[in-house]
Amino acid sequence: MNNSVVNTGRMVWAALRMLFVLTVVTGILYPLAVTGIGQALFHDNANGSIVKVDGKEVGSKLIGQSWNIKGTDQPDPKWFQGRPSNSNYDPLATGSSQLGASNPKLVKMVKAAKEQVAAFNGVDESEVPKDAVTGSASAIDPDISPAYADIQVKRVAKANGLTVARVQKLVDEHTDGRTAGFLGEPHANVLELNIELRELAKN
Repeated sequence: MNNSVVNTGRMVWAALRMLFVLTVVTGILYPLAVTGIGQALFHDNANGSIVKVDGKEVGSKLIGQSWNIKGTDQPDPKWFQGRPSNSNYDPLATGSSQLGASNPKLVKMVKAAKEQVAAFNGVDESEVPKDAVTGSASAIDPDISPAYADIQVKRVAKANGLTVARVQKLVDEHTDGRTAGFLGEPHANVLELNIELRELAKN
């Protein structure tokens, strides 16, 4: 009986020591190491890639946002518009509509969106790219394809009193290629585009 009690005590003590060590390693040391590496090597991303203009936070390069006319749900012609968002760009409610590609409701929504985008930008429906009428899996994609940026150039230039050539140059300067030459697709960050556009329109 005494041996049984002693053995049980040893096992409990061993388990407690293991719990303590694992708690320190996985609950303290590992998080500190990952945080330290993130801050040292990926400081911008680790802190949300927050963008400031004149000292004021205007958004994140990682999260899309609405560019509507203030107080309405209508897109503002002065700004480049991002992809549609099923969550109104709420980072706490990410996710697609979960509708399949052949779902009649989705087909109808995409058709209506294509008509609206074409009319808003003064282009033919055949020129409207897929990302202009479909949301991303996260619903907060901050980027658009070069094709979507291109069909917005004339409308943005006219609304801001700028030349088409200057706005097109802005798009070209802010279009990034595939990561490492083969990952992802070429894209332009809408927030960065609109910040630079704002500065252009001032001059």
